[in-house]
Amino acid sequence: MLTRLKAKSEGKLAKQICKVVLDHFEKQYSKEFGDAWDTIRDILTSPSCWQYAVLFNRFNYPFELEKDLHLKGYHRLFQGSLPYYPESMNCYLSTTPNQLPSERHQIGNLKKYYLLNAASLLPVLALELQDGEKVLDLCAAPGGKSVALLQCAYPGYLQCNEYDSLRSRWLRQTLESFIPQPLVNVIKVSELDGREMGDAQPETFDKVLVDAPCSNDRSWLFSSDSQKAASRISQRRKLPVLQKELLRGTITGKERRSAIKALRPGGLLVYSTCTLSKAENQNVISEILNSYSNLVPVDLKEMARTCTQDFTFASTGQEWELLVIPDKGKAWGPMYVAKLKKQSWAT
Repeated sequence: MLTRLKAKSEGKLAKQICKVVLDHFEKQYSKEFGDAWDTIRDILTSPSCWQYAVLFNRFNYPFELEKDLHLKGYHRLFQGSLPYYPESMNCYLSTTPNQLPSERHQIGNLKKYYLLNAASLLPVLALELQDGEKVLDLCAAPGGKSVALLQCAYPGYLQCNEYDSLRSRWLRQTLESFIPQPLVNVIKVSELDGREMGDAQPETFDKVLVDAPCSNDRSWLFSSDSQKAASRISQRRKLPVLQKELLRGTITGKERRSAIKALRPGGLLVYSTCTLSKAENQNVISEILNSYSNLVPVDLKEMARTCTQDFTFASTGQEWELLVIPDKGKAWGPMYVAKLKKQSWAT
């Protein structure tokens, strides 16, 4: 295993930083984060420092691996008393950048664990999933958050939507790798345009997760094709438009659709991205809140307070949103999370 870990580490070191993307990030993030950007940049541009959490699959629990990780100094994530943390979710991490080998997909065999950026569990936990609820994962591929949701509770119905057909196949394979057949029967994988979900299924879901397409800071920094990277940067300003459309749909007159319309009154919506960009995070949610009188933000400061042992949070000035920033010894994120509740009246 040590040989495989060494090979993975060398492979990560061999990645080349894309200067086009880095220069763009330097201009934007040095303004948005000030001196903190120096540390964030150092972590993002050093894959050998990146950490990987190990999320256990409760449907094929790795008891022997759990013992092994304890011996190697791993600890359970969220050791503080989170407002919502189901006993069925077990995630372990190390303070060093060790990475277990990924398990291969084998038809008929459930994987024992999923490797992930630990911060990606925060939007899942913010949903506070309960048994029997109807849940929508609007932008579900590659499926890590869908798998994590199913570690929390047994939903009455889970719709995992992914518009891109190639990514949808990836999503299906992920679910097949982690979820037993009886539970698969309550899961629907769809390939609908997320911007029209509300019209298709109005006020259907108790909980909605919008893990929106975004300018993924980690992967973009290592774009191997400089032409593709330049194209991504030029398209970046259009992403907030798409993100807002996924939340409220295309507006025709006063008609508003998509994730908000798909959520039942009293339900919770969590919006998340894996970018530091204020334009794709705080600005998107601020505009949505200003557009809807029946959406109210839900306080996340208690979640942040009990997670400071494992994560570093940037100050956003709002208690209903979190932004995890990569830090030394806590190389998690970027991960932005905002939590909203839908009231029974609307504008």
